[in-house]
Amino acid sequence: MRTHVQRTVSRCFAALCQLHQIHHSVPAATFQTLVVALIHSRLDYGNRVLVVIPPYLIQKLQSVLNAAARLIFRLRCSDHISDALVCLHWLRVPERVEYKIAVLTYKSKYAVLSYDN
Repeated sequence: MRTHVQRTVSRCFAALCQLHQIHHSVPAATFQTLVVALIHSRLDYGNRVLVVIPPYLIQKLQSVLNAAARLIFRLRCSDHISDALVCLHWLRVPERVEYKIAVLTYKSKYAVLSYDN
């Protein structure tokens, strides 16, 4: 899992560097959509296996989410990130994983019940 997380974090930070270059050329709403499309899709990939990873790997993934929020709001590293995450309606990584797993579980149970009827 360490390799998966390292590659994910590396690719996300590379995308954030590219997004930083176009930050001033794009409207704020469009920029936020780009960040969500490029970063969240990579962070959410393979949530089933992220349930059992150690906290230090979760923290690496959380650092990507924090950097994305800082880029959107142009915050410094010393600024608190909690308000930015709340304003963006983004869950922290452990909560994101739990939410995605709950949705997948609900959908699979609902699909089985619908199929039986």
